[in-house]
Amino acid sequence: MGALLRGWRQRRRLSQLELALQADTSARHLSCVETGRARPSRDMVLRLAAALDVPLRERNTLLLAADYAPAYQESSLDDEEMASVRSALDMMLEGHEPYPAVVVDRCWNVLAGNRAMPVLTQGVPQHLLEPEPNVFRLALHPEGLASSLVNLDEVRALFLERLLRQVDATGDAELRALYEEVRAYPDPEGYEEERDGGTALGAGPFQVPLRVRTPLGELTMFSTMATFGSPADVTLSELAIELFYPLDEFTKKTLQSLAP
Repeated sequence: MGALLRGWRQRRRLSQLELALQADTSARHLSCVETGRARPSRDMVLRLAAALDVPLRERNTLLLAADYAPAYQESSLDDEEMASVRSALDMMLEGHEPYPAVVVDRCWNVLAGNRAMPVLTQGVPQHLLEPEPNVFRLALHPEGLASSLVNLDEVRALFLERLLRQVDATGDAELRALYEEVRAYPDPEGYEEERDGGTALGAGPFQVPLRVRTPLGELTMFSTMATFGSPADVTLSELAIELFYPLDEFTKKTLQSLAP
């Protein structure tokens, strides 16, 4: 327990005194907990985890390490008690059409998508779509969307920076493995020559929009992320919905023309 707690404190770059003040305890008691000379109460473990903004999955790990039962259940989206969540997700996905939208888990695996998603996955080989697609593999694999991205360098730099921040914030081993995997992907065949032609972005509200080359023309989009507020379930706390929007009139009209 002590080593895990110390690791989270160091990850958040907090001193023992700073964490003790936030968790309403003493630095001396916290030091004893980290060195194993004191066993914290269940409430203290939860207070420390909250002060450190530890994800719910890892809060359960801290509780187990301190010989307490987990505080947060981990449900399946198929469970009856998650019916309202599934309904909300369906409403968001369907309501966002004709623009693409996906539901992802903590490792960015796609759990669901709406009927507009094929505009981003058309031509992607089956091995990147099964058993379930992953946003970072779809975007950066040379056989995936990367081969159609006009601004691959910019998108790759943004995605890797975002993923590394998440790895540093969570310490998640699966995310670390995903980062190392996608960071090593080579360029799509022929991209070096295209890069030399220049793909500089003009002024706009977004530093790195998604610029996708399609048979219908270049589609330019940006995205937003939505999460559930105050989750008490591990699964729910790790869900996110990414919603894509057109950045120009051509993309808007093209996506609307493709509406099922």
